[in-house]
Amino acid sequence: MLYPLSYEGVYCLSAVRVVTIAPRPRQTGNAPAGRGGETGRLLLSCTVTPAELSTVITTTARAVLADHELDQSVVPERVTVERPRNPEHGDYATNIAMQVAKKAGTNPRELGTWIAAALAERDDVDEATVAGPGFVNIRLAAAAQGELVATILAAGDRYGSSDVLAGERINLEFVSANPTGPIHLGGTRWAAVGDSLGRILAFRGAEVTREYYFNDHGTQIDRFARSLHAAARGEAVPEDGYDGRYIHDIAATVTEENPGWTDLPEADALELFRSRGVDLMFAHIKRTLAEFGTEFDVYFHENSLFESGAVDRAIARLKDSGNLYEADGAWWLRSTDFGDDKDRVVIKSDGNAAYIAGDIAYIEDKFERGHTLCIYMLGADHHGYIARLRAAAAALGHDPEQVEALIGQMVNLVRDGRTVRMSKRAGTVVTLDDLVEAIGVDASRYALIRSSVDSSLDIDMGVWTSRSNDNPVFYVQYSHARLSALVRKAGERGVAIPTSGEGLDLSLLTHEREGELLRTLGEFPSVVSSAGELREPHRIARYAEQLAGTFHRFYDTCQILPKADSGEEPQPVHLARLALAEATRRTVATALRLLGVSAPERM
Repeated sequence: MLYPLSYEGVYCLSAVRVVTIAPRPRQTGNAPAGRGGETGRLLLSCTVTPAELSTVITTTARAVLADHELDQSVVPERVTVERPRNPEHGDYATNIAMQVAKKAGTNPRELGTWIAAALAERDDVDEATVAGPGFVNIRLAAAAQGELVATILAAGDRYGSSDVLAGERINLEFVSANPTGPIHLGGTRWAAVGDSLGRILAFRGAEVTREYYFNDHGTQIDRFARSLHAAARGEAVPEDGYDGRYIHDIAATVTEENPGWTDLPEADALELFRSRGVDLMFAHIKRTLAEFGTEFDVYFHENSLFESGAVDRAIARLKDSGNLYEADGAWWLRSTDFGDDKDRVVIKSDGNAAYIAGDIAYIEDKFERGHTLCIYMLGADHHGYIARLRAAAAALGHDPEQVEALIGQMVNLVRDGRTVRMSKRAGTVVTLDDLVEAIGVDASRYALIRSSVDSSLDIDMGVWTSRSNDNPVFYVQYSHARLSALVRKAGERGVAIPTSGEGLDLSLLTHEREGELLRTLGEFPSVVSSAGELREPHRIARYAEQLAGTFHRFYDTCQILPKADSGEEPQPVHLARLALAEATRRTVATALRLLGVSAPERM
């Protein structure tokens, strides 16, 4: 179940009380030190997050239907819980009564009244009301919300993690740019998004192998070698070759290392430029990615599939199974039998392997290594590639559902309202190096991750280099720096930052801004879950921005520490707020870590 960060789809009418349970008064406006309300009832349940509340409502709805001898099976496994647009209506709302009442044989408002009455009897619910045609609005007990702070502090840097993917061995292949030039902006997008997705999947319990498919076989490498050879001879590169300053730089390095290259037969010279040129280009790619914060567990050489006989074995297996047939002198994969729009040539009529032959052997290799899910992250020009990958897996006897492909759209770098077309460094299209030079690593990663990959992206240099709230990464990082400064300030005044909930009265967190911050913190596990399930790391970035904004409002409204010149000793409410701030700092840091972005302590 996804708990949206934007609750615009929810509308709650004016709340109509159905049960009177002496709700705790909520503070608004500036909040000085003080108790801020009564401590409330002893709780049977400590922490209430949206996910936990969903479970509570599901159980409650089934129970009240059973009590009235109505069909409880109509209640889904998980109930949607959302924030009301107007916080005066409560902390959370659900429309479950409107969803299932008719199926159960009652009317929505009556069912909503039953559910609200049952919820109101819980010690972790301060107030439950039914509104309009059957919305149930819920206000949590302050202590129930406050205990979330203790949960986060106890979890350390693992708050939001889970073991839901334990046992899954995921092969995540991304970037995989050919070693024929620097990584362009499209590949850079995957370098950021793929790395973040790997972090998120691992955070949810999966064993993730981050893999780079190193294409050192085929016609593009031949063109690269001929381009280097031509540059070394002072000739124009071939029309179908590669050009740019990097070609001439690599050619110069190869000739400097091999002064006798001009005496070699042309075939040997081309092989020299091929092998050494690929080594030099790929060393640059690996170094650039490492500086970008993206590391891989495996660099898989395409050529090894041919040299090891893996391609021949995969083809033989397909022939034996009848999934490869001969026609017009070529061998074809019966890919239409497995959902593709046409059969694919695997062995061309000249006897050479088509590109898909390597892909088939590569999929088989991934499954032989024990991976339970293979995720490919592909460029915008690879839409037609998804069906053939899944067909190849199915033809080899694997479950095609174990093969996923994500498509990323184009990225542009914009300066002064105009798209930057050329790289000054490489003399080609704009590269990863250019982006980092323009706006820095953190801003580059954040800018590339925070938007859905299925949309094209313009990165405005002016926005991403500004030190203002208009710059999303600055806004989030500044919240962490501000929180870290608060930790230092407390230390300077001899106030220990709480590292657990022990000895704290978290029921004192009753101010409107405190409640808003607690509810936002409570959403983090669900955000991580949806980001992993939907393969959408941008959800983490957008959540981090929401959390930063919620914290800034809390900081500007609530007196977290006594004023320095007041001589006042910290009161229990100060310690509770410090604990809330520390829980927020840890959650911001975790969100940034999942994005591969630093969490500075000073800015």
